[in-house]
Order: sequence, then C-alpha cells, then structure tokens
Amino acid sequence: MRYALLLGLLFLPWAGMGCSQNARSEEPGASQGLVDTTQVQLSRSRETAITRAVREVSPAVVSINVLEVQRIRYRDPFADFFNDPIWEFFFGGPRSRVIERQIHAIGSGFVISPDGYIVTNDHVVGNATKITVSFPDGHAMDAELVGTDPATDIALLKVRPDRPLPYLKFSDSPPIVGEWVVALGNPYGLFEAAPPTVTVGVVSAVGRNLPAGQSGRVYRDMIQTDAAINQGNSGGPLVNAIGEVIGMNTAIYTETGGSVGIGFAIPAEKVRRIVEELKAKGYVDRSYYTGLYVRDVTPRIAQALGVPEARGVFVTDVDPGSPADEAGLRPYDVIIAFGGTAVANSEELRARLLDFRPGDRVRLSILREGRRLELEMRIGRQAP
Repeated sequence: MRYALLLGLLFLPWAGMGCSQNARSEEPGASQGLVDTTQVQLSRSRETAITRAVREVSPAVVSINVLEVQRIRYRDPFADFFNDPIWEFFFGGPRSRVIERQIHAIGSGFVISPDGYIVTNDHVVGNATKITVSFPDGHAMDAELVGTDPATDIALLKVRPDRPLPYLKFSDSPPIVGEWVVALGNPYGLFEAAPPTVTVGVVSAVGRNLPAGQSGRVYRDMIQTDAAINQGNSGGPLVNAIGEVIGMNTAIYTETGGSVGIGFAIPAEKVRRIVEELKAKGYVDRSYYTGLYVRDVTPRIAQALGVPEARGVFVTDVDPGSPADEAGLRPYDVIIAFGGTAVANSEELRARLLDFRPGDRVRLSILREGRRLELEMRIGRQAP
C-alpha cells in the first residue's frame, strides 16, 4: 500500500502534463487572477496598526528651525601675562568682553489644533530670535512663541495658516509598559520640509525620574522607550498604535551622542496641562509660597529623631502664619510624602511642588515623634 501511494505521488506531476489543450489555454487567465489575488492579500498583510498610525499622524509632525543669539564671554589671551598685582594696580585687572554670535538650531514639533498651535521643547525654542516651522507637504511658516516653561521643558508655538491644519490628539489613557509606540521627528535636521522620520519600539518603563541638570529642568515621571531618538527628534510626538500622543520626545541617554535605545518622553498628561496654562497666560504660575525650610534627612538626623531610615525631608523651620504653619507643620517634622507621592529628599519635594499651583490643596504625610500624621496644606502665593 505504501508503494502504491509513493507511485501515485511520483507520477502526479507527470499526469498534469497530460491535460487537454483546452485546459492549457485557460491557465494564463486563471493564473493571472491567482497572482492578482495573492498580491492584494500580501499588500493587505503589510498594513498594520503601526502603518495606519504613521499615515494618520505624519501630516501633523513638523520640523522647527531656530535662530538664536548666543553670548560668549571672551577672555583676553594675554590675561595671564597681565594678571600681576603691580599691573592691576596701575592698569586694572585682565579684560574680557562679551561676543554675540548667531547660531542655528533644529528640532521637531507637532500640531495640536487646526488653527495652528504647535508643541515642542523649551530647549529647542526657548532662546529663539526667529522660528520657522516646516510642514511635511513642503511649505513653511514663521511661528510665534506663545509661551514656554523651562522647568518642564515645554513650549507652545503659534502659526497662522490660511486653512485648517491636520492635528494630533493627546491620549486620555496612561501608557502601558510593553505596548508598541512610534517616535516621529526630524533627526539631525536631515529631511526638512518632508515627511517625518519614523522609528518604532515599545514603552520600556514609566515613571522614570532623571537627575537634575545644570539647566534647572526637572524631568519627572518620564516615559522610557527603546524607539530610536536622536538629536533633532526633540519636541516630536511619541504616539501609540492608534495614533494618539502619549508623550513628547525630549531626552536620551547616550555615551556616543546617538541613540542607544534609551529615550525619554514627557507624558501627554503633563504636556497638555502645561500647554493649557501657556495658551491662557503665556507662562506657568510658579509664585507659590509654603513657608517651609527644609533639608535632607541624613543618617545622623534619622538616628536623632528615631526615624527608621535616612529618607524624607527634615523641617528645620516654619514661617509664622505661613501655609505650612496653618497646616500644622512644625520644626523637626519629617515629610515622607507630598501630594500622595513619596519624597526621598528635598530635590524630590521641589520637583513635586512643580505639579501644583498657588491655591491648590495638597496632602502631606509626615513623621512626628514616631507617629505618622496626615496633614493638608493650601499652597500660598509669594508677595510681588
């Protein structure tokens, strides 16, 4: 039986050669139809949620060109020669002068309304003297800086289009670790006034806090992604698979200057909140006042106060009649949470304060004489 089956398989191709002439004459049309159907199926199989999201999002992603004036203090090259006490006595100390030079910077951004509001990073446009926005269809427009918030590195621009612009929507859902994301922008300014460069990855982590830098910017609760982000991508959108903005590409960790798969985006919720303030007032109101004087809890302070670990913020003094005083805070209290979020040191406390505004009420968790207490403080406003 096995032998008979084997013979049948061996002769099957040969048997096909014995088809009638009429049958062979119908094969080309049938074959072409099969090829067309296969091509359609293959074409459809290439369409994914990612490609659809890219197609919908790309028209609203822009390149941003910036001119800014950089001031450099120039030191006399012969300063060391003249840096002599006797020379200084008769002729004065070494001289220096400030040189101004115009530099060109690039970045990315995305349209958030049909009437021309555009979001980008403060570090892209914060010091600009001239801003030009280039769109994927090739046309460009001058942009006005509506407002900027250096602390969170968020800026808002406005162009005046003659027709409604395609725009992106912020996601109402928090990002999910592991979900597919797309980063769009103009890395290194290579493709100005052209469709954006697209890179794909996943949400690697959420709630990342980056170390404070010399710029004074505070990067808290950042979205981490392995989608490739390079210089020039700053300000571009990070979108999910349905084309909603979940963050704004802002920073990378790198030892080479290029992407190593560790990029960070400001969460959409924070971008949206700051943008609303910039649109309304042109600035973010940070004139808050608490009346607190604090320092980090050191091991010695923790031991003296009987605190189980050297974490939290030690209250050294409280202004009489201040919001902190009215809330019941006292010297020697240890603040361990602010606004429902644990704080390990005074830097984290200051960063958390950036999320609130004068007049807001915030809950504090403190340790006092070995007991945990919950207090509520109404943030005040500094006198002008």
